[in-house]
Amino acid sequence: MKPTKVLMVCLGNICRSPLAEGILKSKLDSKNIQVDSAGTGAYHVGNLPDSRSIQVAKKYGIDITDQRARKIQVSDLSTFDYIYAMDESNYRNILTLASTEAEKAKVFMIMNELHPGEDISVPDPYYGEGNGFENVYQMLDKACEVIIQKISQ
Repeated sequence: MKPTKVLMVCLGNICRSPLAEGILKSKLDSKNIQVDSAGTGAYHVGNLPDSRSIQVAKKYGIDITDQRARKIQVSDLSTFDYIYAMDESNYRNILTLASTEAEKAKVFMIMNELHPGEDISVPDPYYGEGNGFENVYQMLDKACEVIIQKISQ
């Protein structure tokens, strides 16, 4: 049985999607499910996640320092089974890469797993103040619980 592959996508692949990748990986059996992350922009390719993402993940016992930012590729749409966008802008950008309806059907707004059809965005904490990274962690943690139930069936 081939593993289920999940891709988490945000803009630069240094704040939200690395957290989502780390959270989901921490909750599952990596033999059956593979998780990766990417950005729709190439701004930070090759870089570690943002230090604030690393910090909040570490607070919850998750190490994301093995991750490096990468840009989403057209081939990701055929490789991955589920592709989760952190917000509407990235969702639309991912869909522009899709060449078939089957590829488009793999792309989801991550918070729709918790709040179906509401298209709630995970806010980008990069320029924010205060608890932005903590809030993003909490949102993604809840969404990842639902994702595990969905893909484990």
